[in-house]
Amino acid sequence: MTTVVSDTGVGPLLRGWREQRRLSQLELALRADSSARHISFVETGRSRPSEEMVLKLAEHLEVPVRERNALLLAAGYAPRYAESPLDAPRLETLREGIGRLLQGYEPYPALVVDGSYTVVAANRAIGLLLDGLPEHLLAPPLNAMRITLHPEGLAPRIRNLREWRGHLLHQMERQIGLARSESLRALYAEVTAYPLPPGSDGGDAPEAPGPEEVYPYFALPLRIEHGGQVLSFVSSISTFNTPLDVTVAELAIETFLPADPATVAYLQSLPPFDD
Repeated sequence: MTTVVSDTGVGPLLRGWREQRRLSQLELALRADSSARHISFVETGRSRPSEEMVLKLAEHLEVPVRERNALLLAAGYAPRYAESPLDAPRLETLREGIGRLLQGYEPYPALVVDGSYTVVAANRAIGLLLDGLPEHLLAPPLNAMRITLHPEGLAPRIRNLREWRGHLLHQMERQIGLARSESLRALYAEVTAYPLPPGSDGGDAPEAPGPEEVYPYFALPLRIEHGGQVLSFVSSISTFNTPLDVTVAELAIETFLPADPATVAYLQSLPPFDD
């Protein structure tokens, strides 16, 4: 993911973000303790916002950290947020903490992805789900969306592919709406074009239960076959609060919680992972 700096100045960029968030100039001004007149002057280039104002507006517009750097550059200021490689010494504590978290979650699956769903870390339980996939899907860089939805990937093993595929695509659509990422758009175009596995009913959204129906799970599960057993998981995604580094801002930790007693019993009956 790269930052693209417009040569038209910060005003049009801010206006674009405001319109994307469907806020009026007055609404944004009230949130940022400013005036609609000043917001208008900034957007048209009649007034150069201070560095503090750029950051304040970006905060209220929920601009991703990467794009806040682009706004600062367009306004004539230095970037505020570093973009450290994940293996940088300054992120050593982060890496160790993530490693302990993933290992501590075993025997349940957990992984960490970046803003384009590239897998940057995973525990050994994830390997169980990926067992038997073709090498071309497992070759680095591993991509969680590609592995899940590819017709040679996990898709044929997912019993509720219609619902789970719809959930994942909706998740990507929300992210595309929040972040102007060409790589994410390209990935979305790729995975939506995948042919559905034979026997799959496809679809892009889960069906709502009828008036007499009740979902047997407390959240939409991923129901996936492994070793002749259908395992059920619900996923939880965590991000870092108030990140000050672009790399950290784009990391997401996804954990898969067993959704029924049978899944718990199956995973706990497996041999311990070798250290």
